[in-house]
Amino acid sequence: MDLAKHLSWRYATKRMNGKKVSREKLDSILDAISLSASSVGLQPFTVFVIESEELRKQILPIANNQPQITECSHLLLFAAWDNLTEKRVDEFIARMVEVRGGETESTQRWSSYLKDKAKNTPVEANFNWLARQAYIALGTALVAAAVEQVDATPMEGFNPAALDELLHLKDKGLRSVLLLPLGYRDENNDFLVNKPKVRREKDKLFVEL
Repeated sequence: MDLAKHLSWRYATKRMNGKKVSREKLDSILDAISLSASSVGLQPFTVFVIESEELRKQILPIANNQPQITECSHLLLFAAWDNLTEKRVDEFIARMVEVRGGETESTQRWSSYLKDKAKNTPVEANFNWLARQAYIALGTALVAAAVEQVDATPMEGFNPAALDELLHLKDKGLRSVLLLPLGYRDENNDFLVNKPKVRREKDKLFVEL
């Protein structure tokens, strides 16, 4: 099955049946997230993999009682850094040196650029930039889930402040951005299961210059 067919198969699943996603499939999706693109390769977010039924029950009202929260197998929470700091830049550069073997002119240039951004950009503007990197990773996760024939529903409809408080994210220097339930569609109760995809016509979506 080619990628377009996988993406045609997937949709924003509204009801899930509680069936567990295998560890192998879950790891494949998480591996894809770890390999996802991000600006400068920074990966300025943490992904919480929430399997606990009790915790998902606590999250349910925070997420407007969307049933996928408790019906899914695993709930992924993408939490972005609350700000770009010099400490975080130093940790990123140290990791780059560790993996690539030695500091170079390029790593020094990135370090200077990021520290300047950390120092001279307002906190909320930095957070908005960092949060957008989580959206890129979410897109990669959706594609990976489709390839694994695992249903996934991207969610912005929740109370970030309440979820941050529940999970003590402020203490970790994080802010919740996105939720992604992973599981399997409930074909008997999901009204969208057999609906065709609604997409803009390609000649309106794409402009070739």
